[in-house]
Amino acid sequence: MRPKAIASYWIKVALLLALLGCLSLPAWSQGCALCYTQAAGAGVRMIRALRNGIFILIFPPLSICIGAFIMSYKKRNQFGEPSNSKRKADPGSDLGW
Repeated sequence: MRPKAIASYWIKVALLLALLGCLSLPAWSQGCALCYTQAAGAGVRMIRALRNGIFILIFPPLSICIGAFIMSYKKRNQFGEPSNSKRKADPGSDLGW
């Protein structure tokens, strides 16, 4: 596949996942009346604690996922087969015909 085709594919996948995330019922559950009234009735300190709690709960999993992605990207060719150009240059290769 061409690089532009691959990029186009991943953009389509990302848009589809974003659409599915927006359409899912749990994504809109923050609008429930009980949660809204509890957050609105809380004081400034409680709202600040809620925001800090959200940040604390999001940051570690996000950093772990980014770290795993970076590690897998750096190691992507460690165990792969040599490219076809190297295999063609090898006289004993099955691609040399």
